[in-house]
Order: sequence, then C-alpha cells, then structure tokens
Amino acid sequence: MDAISGADTAWVLVSAALVMLMTPALGLFYGGLVRQKNVLSTIMHSFFMLALISVQWVLWGYSLSFGPDKGGLIGGLEWVGLAGVGAEPNPTYAATIPHQAFMVYQMMFAVITPALISGAFAERKRFKSFAIFSLLWATLVYAPVAHWVWADGGWIRGLGALDFAGGTVVHITSGVSALVCALVLGKRIGHGQDSMEPHNVTMTVVGTALLWFGWFGFNAGSALGANGLAVNAFVTTNTAAAMATLTWMTASWIRHQRPSVLGATAGAVAGLVGITPAAGFVTPMAAIAIGFAAGLSCFLAVEYIVRPRVDDALDVFGVHGVGGILGALLTGVFASKAVNPAGADGLLYGNPGLLGIQALAVVVVALYAAAVTWGLLKLIDLTWGIRVSADDEIRGLDVTQHGEPAYQM
Repeated sequence: MDAISGADTAWVLVSAALVMLMTPALGLFYGGLVRQKNVLSTIMHSFFMLALISVQWVLWGYSLSFGPDKGGLIGGLEWVGLAGVGAEPNPTYAATIPHQAFMVYQMMFAVITPALISGAFAERKRFKSFAIFSLLWATLVYAPVAHWVWADGGWIRGLGALDFAGGTVVHITSGVSALVCALVLGKRIGHGQDSMEPHNVTMTVVGTALLWFGWFGFNAGSALGANGLAVNAFVTTNTAAAMATLTWMTASWIRHQRPSVLGATAGAVAGLVGITPAAGFVTPMAAIAIGFAAGLSCFLAVEYIVRPRVDDALDVFGVHGVGGILGALLTGVFASKAVNPAGADGLLYGNPGLLGIQALAVVVVALYAAAVTWGLLKLIDLTWGIRVSADDEIRGLDVTQHGEPAYQM
C-alpha cells in the first residue's frame, strides 16, 4: 500500500470521469446529426452502453482483457467478478495506483468503443439487436484486441507495437466494424433522394466540445500518473485537434465555398482520433503534422470515397477508421524515445522497423474486427433480425423503438 501515490490515483480517477463523460457527449454529437425522429434512439445507443458495458466489464470483460495471459491471445478468468482486483497496486500495469483504479479507467474505454460503432447504423437498427450485438462485440472483439495490444503477454504488444491510448484498440476496431455494419444493414430508406440533414447542429457542436474536453482524460490519463508524460500527451492532444479542425474546415471551405461548422466539428474529432495512439510518444510539432494529416485524409475519405458508396450514417469509418489507421501508422513515423523512453524510435529517428510493426498491427486488427463483426451481424439477423421494418424506419425509431418522441411540439 505504501507504493500508492495520491496524486497519481487522483489523476487517474479524474481521467476515468473525463472518459466517462465522452460517451454521453458522443450521444449528443451523434444525436444532433440525425433527423428529429431518431434523436432519442441515437442518444440512447451511447447512454445504454454506459450501463451495459460497465456491468460486462466487472463480470468478465476486464478479466478477458487484462487478466493473466493465455497464450498471448486472451486474458484468463482469474479476475472474473473482479476477484483479486482490489485496492493494492498491480505493478504489471500501474505500480502507483490501486488496481481497481486502473480497472475502472480501462472500463471507460471499453464503454465508448461499441458506442462509436452506433453512428454507422443510426436510424435503422433494432434496439434489441443493437444490445445483443454490442455485448457480444465487446466480449469477442474488444476484449481480445485490448489483450493483444495492451496486456502483459499480449502478442501484438510483444512485437513492440505502440498504442498509447487506443488508436488500434478503440478506433480501428470500432471504425472498421462500423463500415461492416453499414454494408450489412444497407442504406436507409430514401438515402440519396430524401433530405437527411442534421436536425440540430448546435447539439453536435456541444457534443464535440465535451468530447474534446473528455479526450484529455482519454490520452493524458493514459500516462497513468500525474507526471511529465501526461503533460506531453495533454499538449499533443490539444495541438492535433486544433490543427485538424483548421484543416478540415479549410478543405471544406475550398470544396463547398463556405466554412462549415459541421466540418470544424468533424475535423476536431479526426484530429483527436489521429493523435490518440501517438499522444505519449511524439512531440508537439509532430502533433501538428498528425493533426494536419488526419484532418485532410479523413475529409477526403468521407467526401470522395465513403459517402458516395456507403450509408455510414454519421461517418464513423471515415473519421474513426481512417483516423485510427493513419494515427497508428504515423506513430511508427514520429515516435521518439526522447519523449517516452518506454516507447520506441520511429522512422524519422532511424527505426523504419517500427512502421512495419504498426502496419502489421493495423492489418491484423482490422481484418479480425471485420470478420467477427460480420459473423455476429449475420447470426443476429438470422435469429432476431437486425433492421427495423420499413414502416418503423419511416415513422422514426424514437417512437417505434422507445415509445417516446424527443420533442413535444
């Protein structure tokens, strides 16, 4: 118990609360982007994850993700129900905070990841099927990948791949899975013909601001202590988000002849996603480069590649998938042991091998997430059906799935 630092513990608990805030913030971000008849159902996707995955994490999710290693592939069941996870520190993961503090901090990452996917199938998925899919996905996709990348003994971690705060574990898994969901569910009725403009841009801006705020817990909190590494991650996170905001807004201004507010919000999220795997390994100047690359690449992907072909309703793959992949690869370029001795030098510092390792991790995780997601969707569709009826979709999911309109006009 003497090894526990009060300052580190306080910072990790505050960071856990910040990351918790990100999930309802995501609900506001997504909720403003859909049509009025689907606001509550969209917000509920995020809010419900806070409850469902919190319980799953305590019962078995944490043990599978971070429990004693089984062949580099999965954690054991020794920590089911948080058995043995108490107030003492676990030197393997965090020597200066209680084990439960590390557990609850990681819980909030597990909560938001399946919530991110929900933006791809907004306005057309049955809530029952969403709940079952999310529980299975968190168990069969998130837990194994978290173990591979972050856990002691995980095989991707053993290769030397770097993911400071979840570019691979959170954003690549959710972004790629979102693309699969959009393809399997198909386009919304009237997509391409009917107006599907966001019903409340103000709500989306507020959600974005809260996401940006919470992301400091997401990235700086991943230092797991009140220290210089947390400060570096805080600075790089804000810098990349700011640069990507400017980049996407400017690109959209050139393309559409106006400085889009929604473009600015999308750019901010793209920058936050892009810097997530790199935040604790790169300098502030590298963060500017990553933010610029994320803002431009995600804009181009959404505008010219994804939207013309797939009804990824809220651009989850274009922002989180593309941003997560780009961030993971650029970590292999800009990482520096001068910033974090526990990391590695990247391509710019004489180690091109790190870029190769990052690319391998990206490919393996993307393929695994896509395959399992496709299998789960097909199984659920055969069992319960994944999409609402045409009549329910036209009337809106707020009333047909939850029996409650968002606004009493």
